Amino acid sequence: MPAAGFKTFMGDGFRPFFIAVDGRTGKDGNMKNRAQTIENGNKNRTRRGYIRYITEAAVIAAMYAALTIIIPGGSGQIQVRVAEALTVLPYFTPAAIPGLFAGCITSNIFVGAGMYDIIFGSLATLSAAFFTSKMPSKALAPLPPVIFNAVIVAFVLNATINAPLFLTMLTVGLGELVACYGLGYPLILFLEKNREKIFRRQ
Repeated sequence: MPAAGFKTFMGDGFRPFFIAVDGRTGKDGNMKNRAQTIENGNKNRTRRGYIRYITEAAVIAAMYAALTIIIPGGSGQIQVRVAEALTVLPYFTPAAIPGLFAGCITSNIFVGAGMYDIIFGSLATLSAAFFTSKMPSKALAPLPPVIFNAVIVAFVLNATINAPLFLTMLTVGLGELVACYGLGYPLILFLEKNREKIFRRQ
């Protein structure tokens, strides 16, 4: 057989056999290694993203609980809960939703109006956090906690300490306006300028 014919025969006939036996051979092997590298990189990014999510949630929960427990005036018929300024955070990161929920549960155990407040007050915070994350503009981001807390907390206080329902809606709502817009909106403006540094993603 001529050399050229033998070379063609070897190239066309045997190369697929060697590739089948050893997937790392030639260009096919390089592609496989590249795909494996990309897959490993994606797994690492997913792992880092998950760790960052948990860390952000834990930090936000701790901040909310600490602010509520340390600073007085965060419960009762007339209240301004300073930690409610943090309820704007779901506008920037979804990790704030479970973080605020956990922080509210913790703080309501210490300064809340009993079991009703621990359950329903915390659910109000959770619901408000979810809707805050869906708000189309920063001007509306503080609004859900104002509405949810004004209504739900008023019902809780009415059930636990017999506070007048509609008057309590008004007083709690005003307190939420102070916390969420008076303190929370400046926080939004600050975070908006520093979004990439604070909430950068892998």
